[in-house]
Amino acid sequence: MLLLGFGNQSQGQSFVKRYLRYVLQDTTSSAEPKFIAYPTLAYAPETSFEFGVSSVLVYRAKRDTANRLSEVSSFSFITLENQFGGFIDHAIYTHRDRFFFLGLIKYQNFPLSYFDIGPNTAPNVTATIAASEFRFRERVLVKLLPSLYTGPEVDFELMRNVRFDVEDLNSFVYPMGRDGFLDLSLGWGLLYDNRHNVLNVRDGLFAEIAWLTSQQQWGSTFSFNSLFSDLRVYRPVGKHNVFAFQLYGQFTEGTVPFNQLALMGGERLMRGYYLGRYRDKNLIASQCEFRVLPLPFAKRWGVSAFASAGQVSPDLNGFQLNRIRIAGGLGPRFLLFPKKDIYTRFDVAFTPEGYGLYFFIGEAF
Repeated sequence: MLLLGFGNQSQGQSFVKRYLRYVLQDTTSSAEPKFIAYPTLAYAPETSFEFGVSSVLVYRAKRDTANRLSEVSSFSFITLENQFGGFIDHAIYTHRDRFFFLGLIKYQNFPLSYFDIGPNTAPNVTATIAASEFRFRERVLVKLLPSLYTGPEVDFELMRNVRFDVEDLNSFVYPMGRDGFLDLSLGWGLLYDNRHNVLNVRDGLFAEIAWLTSQQQWGSTFSFNSLFSDLRVYRPVGKHNVFAFQLYGQFTEGTVPFNQLALMGGERLMRGYYLGRYRDKNLIASQCEFRVLPLPFAKRWGVSAFASAGQVSPDLNGFQLNRIRIAGGLGPRFLLFPKKDIYTRFDVAFTPEGYGLYFFIGEAF
């Protein structure tokens, strides 16, 4: 059981002052757990104003600094259009790293912008998808050797009350799953991970390969197979700088519903593109990032610059150089938890089609 508090503070101080001191001054030791929660505000035409609460918990099993840093983050929101949702994302290591739990739980009643399927879709939204989505993905991994894990994986997704608000009915082709779907994918993964701090890796290697299958005979709406590969390399450059690289691939075959296709974009990979701006059965994408943490003249401020490239394709023979999409950007970092070496990031990412803004605790990868 984790007991979290604000320490001994004067009774005369306001809650806000005490909380800001707790967050910004971080006097807890590296062995102690740390938790923060903060409000968020966003605006988009399809949602109006969005009000949310984000939180993150970081800790080490049995408060032993020899154990890796585990993190559990969450986000919940509601909009003025009565849309709502939330997720819990986690990477949890048990004592001596014997087990590793990696996954997420998500529910949302929220509109999705849909740009059609394929590597050459136009930048205009062809439809807005209103739906209720519940998703659960979990990897339960056991240590075979130091830093080497294997174990089962499950991916469950339920899309209900799906409605396509189409811009042009004459040319629109509805995708698989237009009436909603249930997907239960089961599989196995092999993972190598020697990172000590998943939110800010300064030196390490992460490599994962996983295969999952979804079959109608066990209740899924469609039958298809998926292969995932993820390679991340982190190397120190000097005393404070880090060079990070990621190569990611997703490959599917069979009858794949629209939200189980490989989606390009989002806050982690191919930043600057809307998640799902490009979608298809196959995806290959990579990114590199140079992080200065902290800056030479500021103890708690840093900066990162990043670039990425990738493309989607209907089949393995469809990847072509002229279909590569690029993105890049930079952003400041603030050392939120000095004893645990965890930064907040504010990224500004640019693409040939526009830009994206991202504010999160922890690095993108």
